[in-house]
Amino acid sequence: MRAAVLYAPGDIRLENVPVPQLLSGHVKIRVAAVGVCGSDMPRMLIKGAHKMPLICGHEFSGHITEIGEGVEGFEIGELVAIPPMLPCYKCDQCQQGQFSRCRDYDYFGSRRDGAYAEYVCVPVSNLLKTPKNIDPRAVAMTDPASIALHAIWKAGGMTMGQRGGVIGCGPIGLFAIQWMRLMGASEVVAIDVSEEKLAMARRAGAKHTFLAGAEIPADLLCDTIVEAAGHPSSVNMAVKLAAPSGHVVFIGIPVAEVALENKTFQHFLRQEISLHGSWNSFGSPYPGRQWTVTLDKLGSGELEWEFMITHDLDLAELPGMFEKFRTDKSMFFSKVMFHP
Repeated sequence: MRAAVLYAPGDIRLENVPVPQLLSGHVKIRVAAVGVCGSDMPRMLIKGAHKMPLICGHEFSGHITEIGEGVEGFEIGELVAIPPMLPCYKCDQCQQGQFSRCRDYDYFGSRRDGAYAEYVCVPVSNLLKTPKNIDPRAVAMTDPASIALHAIWKAGGMTMGQRGGVIGCGPIGLFAIQWMRLMGASEVVAIDVSEEKLAMARRAGAKHTFLAGAEIPADLLCDTIVEAAGHPSSVNMAVKLAAPSGHVVFIGIPVAEVALENKTFQHFLRQEISLHGSWNSFGSPYPGRQWTVTLDKLGSGELEWEFMITHDLDLAELPGMFEKFRTDKSMFFSKVMFHP
């Protein structure tokens, strides 16, 4: 089968590799669509993966081509969603149903071979049925959409009439805007460094949009803020955007050290702001309502997704695309999707 194999940061090769062997309790998936996650950038270009060579890619959907011994309830040809984490189910966090915090997990595309390939072997515990007639590309976006939902729930959710805020308008931020509106937010404030992404934020339902660094009017402070950029400046911005007793939830993964400015800390302290961390997207029973609710809303059309896709490419274009990510800092993109 064709696969894009990571040998070292920046060394990505399109190769013919053996098709994975079907195991008992597993199905073989022919990958229909696989998206590029923001975490793939440092993994494939800077830091590397846990082991290499490795096939990356974890935001994917596919059709079942073979069914292993002991698997029931699924059919050949069926389109499925695949949560990428494989929890141990044994540690204290798994025993509490906190699968996002599993202490001994495996993961498609970072710890084991993933979906930048034609086929993947998937355990039945990681299969989800999909709504009728849903686009495989929408299914491949369940992961970023469920990450946004998980974060908002971690912050306590939204109450009808509250104001939401989103900093960082990539796909996760764009889904966060939509979730806030679906939960009853009266309006959403969106902030990004890119005018193009702010246009997408308005398409997602944001009423007020600002370039990073702009002065936000005091009457637009927000009850719940999702920070999805992961930059020290955006972390401070998110805290200062919170209304009294507001909630800030952090999804973005910083590379540099993060310091809270004194002005930020004073606001956090005096206005009794609650700060929340959010990791992954999973609940109990695995993978949780984060995934089932997201699939339902993608299937019904209440969650829009297609406007986020800026590149829809064959797998053969993957090495060249990642080279563009590395060298062309002016290139605009949102969700990049490959079709193995």
